[in-house]
Amino acid sequence: MSNPSVAESSRKYKKLEPYILSGGTLLFVLALWEWAWQIKWISPLFFSGPSAIAIKFIELLENGKLVSNIAFSGGNYLVGLFLALIVGVPLGVVLGWYRRVLLAFNPLISAMYATPRIALYPLITIWFGIGSGSKVFIVFISAVLPIIVNTITGVRNIDPDLLKAARGFCANDRQIFTTVALPYSVPFILTGVRQAVAHGLIGVVIAEITAGNEGVGYMIAYAGQMFATDELMVGVLVTALAGVFFTSITERLQRHFQRWRPEHVGGR
Repeated sequence: MSNPSVAESSRKYKKLEPYILSGGTLLFVLALWEWAWQIKWISPLFFSGPSAIAIKFIELLENGKLVSNIAFSGGNYLVGLFLALIVGVPLGVVLGWYRRVLLAFNPLISAMYATPRIALYPLITIWFGIGSGSKVFIVFISAVLPIIVNTITGVRNIDPDLLKAARGFCANDRQIFTTVALPYSVPFILTGVRQAVAHGLIGVVIAEITAGNEGVGYMIAYAGQMFATDELMVGVLVTALAGVFFTSITERLQRHFQRWRPEHVGGR
């Protein structure tokens, strides 16, 4: 017979294993990085060390510069992402549900999706200026296309047996749409949202780097011009942490809604 305490410890370890392994790797990299910084293998002109970045982070936090830049970038990002959601999901559902509408607009969507959004930034800046308007629109255009494309894929790949069963019970198009098409498409929609989170974050930072006077991207660009590598790395790490945070939220939602799908296999 197995020892209950050993089995309980094993279960606890399995729950904590991802955090232990990822945290251990992160601590090792940070320690190696700091060691290279302390023995002067890293030139402060070209890079910075963890301790210097931490000191600069506290300094920027205390003088309010970091908070104001995060608030500016975060506000533009969230507004643009929200607009992408309320436009992209209904539009993707309509395009996926009505074949002729999709045939009419598919070339335009494909062209926009394949075009690097960064090529449009100068034009968007001309339209909206260097303030919040251009940043919100860039986040919107960067985020809405992945949502539309993945939502279309979800609606177009509905299990035919589900449709036959619904029609067999005399369900009308509206009932099929609300009880079959939408629920079945939710995991695809969340995949699009996950991509949109990353694309929108990249969009807002690059927009502020190329044409901005405020925000985390502007802080990164200005620090780079001044060779202030510690301040530059603070901006980069803040952006990375924001990406990890928002991506983890969408991953949790995606796993939650995929549990009922037959092809989903949960990891252990």
